[in-house]
Amino acid sequence: MSIRSFDASKSSPLSIVDLFTIGIGPSSSHTVGPMRAAYAFAGAALERGVPVSLKCDLYGSLALTGRGHATDDAVALGLSGWLPETVDPDDVAALVTAIGDSGRITLAGTTAVPFRREDVVFRIGEFLKDHANAMVFTATYEKGEPFTRTYLSIGGGAVTVKGRSPVRAAMTVAHPYCSAAALLAAGERHKLSIAEIVWANEATWRAHAETEAFIDSVRLAMLKCIDRGCHKDGVLPGGLNVARRAKHLHENLMARGPRSDPSLVFEWVSLYALAANEENAAGGRVVTAPTNGAAGVLPAVLKYYEVFIPTATREGSRTFLMTASAIGFLYKSRASISGAEMGCQGEVGVACSMAAAGLVAALGGSNAQIENAAEIGMEHNLGLTCDPIKGLVQIPCIERNTMGAVKAINAAYLALQGDGHHVVSLDAVIETMRQTGNDMRTKYKETALGGLAVNVVEC
Repeated sequence: MSIRSFDASKSSPLSIVDLFTIGIGPSSSHTVGPMRAAYAFAGAALERGVPVSLKCDLYGSLALTGRGHATDDAVALGLSGWLPETVDPDDVAALVTAIGDSGRITLAGTTAVPFRREDVVFRIGEFLKDHANAMVFTATYEKGEPFTRTYLSIGGGAVTVKGRSPVRAAMTVAHPYCSAAALLAAGERHKLSIAEIVWANEATWRAHAETEAFIDSVRLAMLKCIDRGCHKDGVLPGGLNVARRAKHLHENLMARGPRSDPSLVFEWVSLYALAANEENAAGGRVVTAPTNGAAGVLPAVLKYYEVFIPTATREGSRTFLMTASAIGFLYKSRASISGAEMGCQGEVGVACSMAAAGLVAALGGSNAQIENAAEIGMEHNLGLTCDPIKGLVQIPCIERNTMGAVKAINAAYLALQGDGHHVVSLDAVIETMRQTGNDMRTKYKETALGGLAVNVVEC
């Protein structure tokens, strides 16, 4: 297979804060991204005066599955000055209801402006050529031209302004790489682990202690998400009447005996992933890892490491997350982590690949074994479609996270049984994922126009 050539000097360096963000469910591309875009637009619009009206047009996948992902609510909250990491998930419903009842929005949290729910327009069936997740914001004023800006939700909650270059494009990190081969070469040349390379690169933006504090906050948020999911029951919102199962499963497992029983290990891992993704589907506090739709895989495998590995340490958990981020950077820069571009192979598939790599690193594996685990994790997710029923991150998304977590652990131990040498490279499998995503029909890429979304009668 011919692998595309990448120039690290022209690649925009990524940071762990670009990959792991603490926000709210149910979707990183369709909830977190639009909220951030709306927040940015609100500030930019007020710099030009006080608007007399606001409008947001949603295109592509945002239009087709935006209602199920609460994209319109996210836009309203973002325009009001809320961010995914600052808004309390328990307050969202009341905040959105207040906006709808008043017919006004407090733009950027400071200035009242007329706004109705109808001002968020779902352009069903319309796609902008720039990206599958595009949104166009417009502010009009009593005098002067309207102000319009187009934002693209590119996956994992990240957004870009159409036509604007990345801010970090000119920055240089200690060990630049844009391929797995280059990452392995850097590790060999400098005698560093993959996690150590990421630590060194993060020093470009902040002190080591700050990076450590951030990664610890990500770990804590992941574990808290699992814990909340294990203690909540009820029916998930959206109309499918999907009952939360994690609480009942947790109670059953607790009653069946100690977690050390080997026969129960994967049931516990499935519980961890189920709990996290039910929280996401309910709009709770989650970590994009690398997306919300796949937010249960890494937490489940991390929890597995901390609970079932007797030698687990806090430093091992940091190594897990830092190594996983290095793999996530490769997918984000060489392909995409957006379900609207790649299908679910770009979400659960990438999360599985990241988690497999992270677990091998935490268990003391070599860089070559880490790369092998990441490759195995994706190779067996290639072609995975994104076909959410009713556009909700529930079926098949929640269970798919349990499968991704178990598969990641399997991939890790397969890699640890070898010496790192294998036939298919991680670079080759990432390029294959990219090509597969490009070839995949649009109806299988987070549009709810194909697959399970049309072949299962809605409840």
